[in-house]
Amino acid sequence: MITLVAAVAQNNCIGKNGGIPWRIPEDWRRMQALTLGKVLIMGRRTWESIPESRRPLPGRTNVVITRAPRAQFPPGVEVYITINEAIAAHPHEAIIGFGGQKIYEEMLPLAEVLEITRVHQTVDAGDAFFPPIDRTVWQETWREDHQGFAFVKYEKRTINKEQ
Repeated sequence: MITLVAAVAQNNCIGKNGGIPWRIPEDWRRMQALTLGKVLIMGRRTWESIPESRRPLPGRTNVVITRAPRAQFPPGVEVYITINEAIAAHPHEAIIGFGGQKIYEEMLPLAEVLEITRVHQTVDAGDAFFPPIDRTVWQETWREDHQGFAFVKYEKRTINKEQ
């Protein structure tokens, strides 16, 4: 199964100046719980946005999509040129699309679940954005509201082929 995990502002912003434009400890803890033991697929800039002391993220398979030479990454980090190569290398494993914008755009049609932290703010001058969530494709199935944010789960709608 493919799941996308992201924190998204009201204007769909996910990043600014190479980082996350908010600090929500509960979101960080939830992300850790959702991704533990899974295959994380991320772009090079997302990889670089993780503090060096925390890379690679422990307890997960860290996969970076990039054209950069493999030697730029520490042992244990898998590097692929395309998302399809990364997915093919992990059949029957739980895969998490972990960012950034291009990864989310390419993986959204492949995903079955979206685990989104809805951040109740608009980010000015953001430079990375989550793609729009089409409500004809995605159905909200769970929500937990907090002050300033909400955890929301979306699942891909199933189409009854007999209709």
